[in-house]
Amino acid sequence: MLQDFVLQSPDLVLKADSNVTLSYKRDSRNYITQVFAEQLPAVKTGFFNVHMSKGIIIQPHWHTNVTETLVVITGKVKTSVFNPFTQERMTYKLGPGQVSVFPRGWFHWIVAKSDDVHLLAIFDRPTPDIVYGSDFLRSIPKEIMNRAYGVNEEDYVKAVAPIQESVILGPPVSGATQPW
Repeated sequence: MLQDFVLQSPDLVLKADSNVTLSYKRDSRNYITQVFAEQLPAVKTGFFNVHMSKGIIIQPHWHTNVTETLVVITGKVKTSVFNPFTQERMTYKLGPGQVSVFPRGWFHWIVAKSDDVHLLAIFDRPTPDIVYGSDFLRSIPKEIMNRAYGVNEEDYVKAVAPIQESVILGPPVSGATQPW
């Protein structure tokens, strides 16, 4: 039997406040806090505590090393995940108490469909890697988009120009939005 030395520590703490460690803040209504091993060494998983207002999106992204389980606490969201085996998008409307799973490596996103959304994004490992679509898109050279997909180079440059940094809770503050 493997011994868990963290649990044998004389300084063992088995609680944490999920409101303390800020992971990302867009504004006072849209922010993410967290509890992972750094905040609670005895935890074998971790989670993001997410707060969103209507129309805000957790941008398209994927995790290279974890499966994510999303639990809606309050509000309504629409989740979408791209199934790499069927090449289809799977979309779900969720409310309080409902759950969605995003398997490791599957591209997914979440849109707040009401104000005062609160959800937990729980991971099966204590340190999730995250690849953001915004980072991926802005790093692809215009010549590659043209060669691979026939996308007009100037159109591509214009399309990704508003993406100046990682967009976690979008749209970008400076960007225009369309109703969805």
